[in-house]
Amino acid sequence: MRDERVEAKREAASLDEPAAEARDLAERLGLEPYPVRYWVVGHDEMNELIAYGGFQRRYPHWRWGMNYERQRKKDRHGLGKAFEIVNNDDPSHAFLQESNSIADQKAVITHVEAHADFFANNGWFGLYADRGEGGPNAAARLERNADRITAIADRPDVDRDEVERLVDAVSALDDTIDQHSPVDAARSVEDPGVAEDVNDPDDDPLAAVEERIAELDLSEEVRRDVFDDEWLEERGEGVEPEEPRPDVLAFLRDYGKRYDPESGKAVDREPWETTVIDAIREEAYYFAGQKSTKVMNEGWATYWESVMMGGEGFAGPDEFLTYADHMARVLGSPGLNPYKLGFELWTHVELRTARRDVIDRLLRVEGVTPENFHSRIDLDEVAEALEPHPAIAGAGPATLDELAELAADGDPRVDAEAVDRAISARTDDGEGGSGGGPDVERYPWKLLTREGLAERHYVLSRPEHRGALRNVSRETLAERARYMFEVDRYGTVDEALADVDRTAGWDRMLEVRASHNDVTFIDAFLTDEFVREGNYFTYEYSRAAEEHRVASVDADDVRRKLLLQFTNFGKPTVVVLDGNFRNRGELLLGHRFNGVALDEESAKETLKRVFELWGRPVNLATIRVEYSDEAIRRAKRRGTEPEGEEVGVRFQYDGGEVTEHDLDPEIRERIEAGEVDYDTKPDDWLA
Repeated sequence: MRDERVEAKREAASLDEPAAEARDLAERLGLEPYPVRYWVVGHDEMNELIAYGGFQRRYPHWRWGMNYERQRKKDRHGLGKAFEIVNNDDPSHAFLQESNSIADQKAVITHVEAHADFFANNGWFGLYADRGEGGPNAAARLERNADRITAIADRPDVDRDEVERLVDAVSALDDTIDQHSPVDAARSVEDPGVAEDVNDPDDDPLAAVEERIAELDLSEEVRRDVFDDEWLEERGEGVEPEEPRPDVLAFLRDYGKRYDPESGKAVDREPWETTVIDAIREEAYYFAGQKSTKVMNEGWATYWESVMMGGEGFAGPDEFLTYADHMARVLGSPGLNPYKLGFELWTHVELRTARRDVIDRLLRVEGVTPENFHSRIDLDEVAEALEPHPAIAGAGPATLDELAELAADGDPRVDAEAVDRAISARTDDGEGGSGGGPDVERYPWKLLTREGLAERHYVLSRPEHRGALRNVSRETLAERARYMFEVDRYGTVDEALADVDRTAGWDRMLEVRASHNDVTFIDAFLTDEFVREGNYFTYEYSRAAEEHRVASVDADDVRRKLLLQFTNFGKPTVVVLDGNFRNRGELLLGHRFNGVALDEESAKETLKRVFELWGRPVNLATIRVEYSDEAIRRAKRRGTEPEGEEVGVRFQYDGGEVTEHDLDPEIRERIEAGEVDYDTKPDDWLA
């Protein structure tokens, strides 16, 4: 064990310089990451971190051990290599696996720096993390929760098995929070008075009702006859929400009870039970930030990793092949790959912005109109003019004199002080070594500012995008021209191109990074062009052919399919419809049906968990699509898809068996989510 720690410390020391230089490069590129503390860990410790969701301590529960065994087997059989774990904290903590090659470690470090920038600047993370003075500290928060729940489980008056059962039930529902509301909107375990005094009339609507009854000064006999416990349960304010409540877990915390098998009735929870519910719910909000921005966050980190490792040569010549293999594996993973989709969408945002900037300037050239744009503008000459300045493109020891000339003229693309130090160092040692100046041989970006780096990596000068201006349609040109009112004109194309903003693409990316989540990101930027050039399509299971088939290549269908994958973390959207259903104190949940049916077996098991947090019968309203045998046979003969019938059903669980009932038409109308209908099956199935 001692040898392992010595090796880990030696590995960590060797990464000090790459980590410092990656931070310098990230900031020059315009990123503003949290400080990052890097830790080098062995296989077992990495597997433990993965099992704990990226943290070193969590509350006691059996599933952490299950997660560990699963990850350990994947690691042993080469089915899932862990490169890093990084958490959303200030400072962020990143754990690197000791066995990674130096090329992999550098790739991970550049990736982590971009993640830390996303954590610090994305508004959706602000909903789920305390960004007050000192910044978020999720590790400390989760550790406090672990201490609280451990202390509860160790209490002599508490059955440890009951704690585990409660944790099981809450964990099964941790995606039923309201992801569009800040965590502060919920009762916090930071206020122990709230957690311990669950009968405070100011917080408990039922207690408020009892208080008003007490003011009537009724005899105990009359009170028992008229205002019995069942009546009080049914009268609790807020139990019948006027609008569907998306935060199911908070509703269960506020109005739920515990079923007592001895009495066969629902009884009030113990204060410790509310503490456990609040703690796990709070953690669900922390992880919601990760879940709701997975494509954006991983795509963002992959994009800037590629700029730093490949574009700026952070991977040395002897490391580049290893890095290329690393990136190919990341982007080549099968299925819905958030790294690949996110990387391509970010590049698309950059490309669209840069192209729009150039088009807007060219349309302001005297005599150029949308109708004659392609005939009047020599796009080959435009592409050549957009190439970076040779001294900027080849920044390094060989271009120091040219860069010095640009700096003397006040060129904003050049870091004049760095160039001056590098020239002085070259004079001192006679060979252009560091000599106390920046090591421009290994780190040429030190000679350039963000403006210079933006020109060096300008998207329209990359070989794969040089033809992007040729693909612009006359309709697009006409649309851009419509917004040009009383603008300054250019006399020549050269004058127009001289004003092109090479940082426009990156600036737009920073704006998008600050305000979007995956759903809004995909909805805004997954365009027809993106779908067409990326060869994206949807597929569905064909009941007629009994196999999966391509359903559509239409951009709207692809967009809806992806939105369905990411709306509500990709889980069914369930809301609270009534806490006093049928005037019996029963809970009624509604599945917001959007064309895709529930997995009914999973739903029934989850309903049993809800019962444990409500203490009384629970119901779930949903809609299923049923296909008759005749409809399937007819569809097979015609080579089409069968027409299904949408049928409303209500599942009920009262502690025995899950039963199925017809759904009231009024309830069905409430759960039909037409405004978010992401059903992607086209009207005419592609046979």
